[in-house]
Amino acid sequence: MHGMTAADNCAACRMKNESFFCRMSNPAAMREWDRIKHVTSYPEGAMLCMEGEAARGVHILCQGRVKLLTTNSEGKTFILKIAQPGQVFGLNSIVTGRPHEVTVETMQPSVFAYVSKEDFLRFIKDNGEACLRVVQQLGQECHSAYEVIRSLGLASSVSEKLAKFLVGWSADGQERAGAVRVKLALTHEELAQLIGCSRESVTRTLSDFKRQKLVELNGSTLLVWNKAALETLAAV
Repeated sequence: MHGMTAADNCAACRMKNESFFCRMSNPAAMREWDRIKHVTSYPEGAMLCMEGEAARGVHILCQGRVKLLTTNSEGKTFILKIAQPGQVFGLNSIVTGRPHEVTVETMQPSVFAYVSKEDFLRFIKDNGEACLRVVQQLGQECHSAYEVIRSLGLASSVSEKLAKFLVGWSADGQERAGAVRVKLALTHEELAQLIGCSRESVTRTLSDFKRQKLVELNGSTLLVWNKAALETLAAV
């Protein structure tokens, strides 16, 4: 499993938190969930589902990280979100009967719990708490979409868009030696796809930020030297 482990027993999983769909208080529901799910690992760069395909079930990210992509008719790709463990994929498609609206691609070796469409729909029909979790997950997806629209639609420049993203990404980073440090294993191309601009613009703006002593990107480590100034730029 690519050096990764995942608990076959969700009730005993140490990874989950309150936001996880599989965190249910009913022991009987948890036993049924364990019975109908299948745990699978994927390597980096694997396509979990494709935009426009019919949904055959739902996947829950247990370990790893993935990106949600959409592509227009000209082949331009936009990253809607970088998802962390606990995210459910295919939920909206299963509930509405519509094809997948995004492509989901792993960014590192990842582990997923998969439940078929038939088993999942029966499960939420028979379990009120699971149905509530579905509503909560869909609400979170809606909120996330609003945030993307607000961030990109109201930002007037590449520097503002990039500053907004970096402020959000570094929110949980640890401060050490005068800088907030956080892992940012994204290429300039992926950053461009996240904020809706060209790779060249991202490279140029990061250079400007470094020259202004705002942030610095060393490999996969983001150093935020002046968080207050970056937040001010993001709020313009």
